[in-house]
Amino acid sequence: MNGDDPREEIERLEAQIDGFAATIESCRKFILAGWIAAVSGSVGLIAMLVDAIQFDLSLMAVAMAAILGGIVVAGSNHSTATEATRELTVAEAKRAALIGQLDLRLVSGRDGPQ
Repeated sequence: MNGDDPREEIERLEAQIDGFAATIESCRKFILAGWIAAVSGSVGLIAMLVDAIQFDLSLMAVAMAAILGGIVVAGSNHSTATEATRELTVAEAKRAALIGQLDLRLVSGRDGPQ
């Protein structure tokens, strides 16, 4: 970035902001999938405990794996989303500061898009 024109840095920050937004959206999907897996595994275990379905050791192992795996997936993606949100906020603040440094001029004499 040259010291006189921050436009290139603004473009770079906008690309970073788009990347952070995509990361956050992806994490939200994985968090949802993790909680669905954890709840599904819990329902399976409870169903076996109340004899709603026949007890099966392999089914119990799958249910436990779904619970633990779901919690791990949701937790790690929550941490990633939190960090990406922090970085997104910083990048947006830097971009706003750089935009504030630009010598923008108002274009008059137009009624808007035609």
